[in-house]
Amino acid sequence: MEIADQAVRLFVTRGVAATTAEEIASAAGVSTRTLWRYFRSKEDCARPLLTAGLDLITEHLRDYWGGGSSLTQAMPRAEDPDLVAAQRLDALRDLVRLTREEPGLRAIWLETHFDAEAVFAGLIAEGTDRSADDLAVRLEAGMLNAALRIVVEDWALEPDEPTGPSLGEALARALEIMTRLFECESVSGSGRRQ
Repeated sequence: MEIADQAVRLFVTRGVAATTAEEIASAAGVSTRTLWRYFRSKEDCARPLLTAGLDLITEHLRDYWGGGSSLTQAMPRAEDPDLVAAQRLDALRDLVRLTREEPGLRAIWLETHFDAEAVFAGLIAEGTDRSADDLAVRLEAGMLNAALRIVVEDWALEPDEPTGPSLGEALARALEIMTRLFECESVSGSGRRQ
């Protein structure tokens, strides 16, 4: 995480193109060889900041959701101190903002969510005794994943104002919307809502 923090700090102050792997390694107090052992590119150095929240959500769902309740109801809530504490919010905001203009960082952001979607599908499948390849399972995982990605992007792109929503508040709002979407009435064969 220290490497990720330093990489983002350098990307913000110097730009991604002007930042070298050697500078990231030096700022984090590791050798360049160590950096390359753990990361495949300088942009990849930022990945731990992007995965921290997703990893915590996955762990929370494994611990607290058994498939008997709504998936969104089992998600950590805004008041869950672990969720926001796991994030380095200023660095995360800076990094997500950079993904808008830096293709290498955008690729890491989208890869992170691509990987998370498969994990979410596995959790949903396990919790509901269905296959992870089931179309409905994959759609549920995709919607959850997209909602999480979009809410973080929306939060990060808000102006830095003390009155703006916190990440926890933005997540809570997204979960409310997702709950309504997941709990919509089924559609009959005629295409009309039941």
